Amino acid sequence: MTVTATAATVSDFYYGAVTPVAAYLMACLGAALGLRCTTRSLRRPQHRARWLALGAVSIGCGIWTMHFIAMIGFSVEGALVDYDATKTLLSLVVAIAVVAVGVFLVGYRGGSPLNLGVAGVVTGLGVAAMHYLGMAAIHTDGTLHYDAPTVVLSVAIAIAAATAALWAAVSIHALWASLGASLVMGVAVTGMHYTGMAAVSVHLTNLAGSSQSSADLVAFLLVMLAGPLLVLLVAAVIVMFDPDMMLGEGDAQTSEPAPAPLFGSDSVFPPKEPAQPSQSRTSW
Repeated sequence: MTVTATAATVSDFYYGAVTPVAAYLMACLGAALGLRCTTRSLRRPQHRARWLALGAVSIGCGIWTMHFIAMIGFSVEGALVDYDATKTLLSLVVAIAVVAVGVFLVGYRGGSPLNLGVAGVVTGLGVAAMHYLGMAAIHTDGTLHYDAPTVVLSVAIAIAAATAALWAAVSIHALWASLGASLVMGVAVTGMHYTGMAAVSVHLTNLAGSSQSSADLVAFLLVMLAGPLLVLLVAAVIVMFDPDMMLGEGDAQTSEPAPAPLFGSDSVFPPKEPAQPSQSRTSW
């Protein structure tokens, strides 16, 4: 028997602007927390690894949450869509792991062009791998096809976004500057996602008689999102209520670490400046 594949109409905005806006905000939140955690690691070398780890988890969860919030709006006309739970969770592990590689590299070795280039490429490729692994988790009544040039463009955007994020992590320390940088990073990461989605086409081999994923699919994605969202909430509480977050203008005086062995002593960081007079305002 010959099975004829029919090209289906695919949409990334089934719920309108709700999913892309929510996805963008989550990408911004993850980036903002990651930047603040990296700033803490530079000011607290004795707890450097802890802050860098929290920053990597925050950025990784933000990117992954952005992806799957955006995927809530993904629909295939004439077919149901569901996800493989194992691959979905594996994509979360990949997101956190590759971000950790980049964050720890620049956190310990500094923001030299070579370090940023290596860390940015590794992290960007990892973010792209997370995206396409998450797409590989999709089950539908047909096959997904990708436009190769658009895929390459999405990977290039991921590498550029990762490199810029890592540069910002070790170079931008003032509160408002880092918040502004997180907004820009949100645009870059979300742009990478929707560029990758623009490469997707679906060819149906069996019509399921439905134009959108069931409520069970949305419920599944919300359950998957619950854990990373809780992690981001806990990270936000830690960042906001850490005593050293009440820095005022002194936050901008953080210096970039000099290159040093990955597991070297804390002396790679410059001596901490004498405490400044307490400011009349606080910031996280």
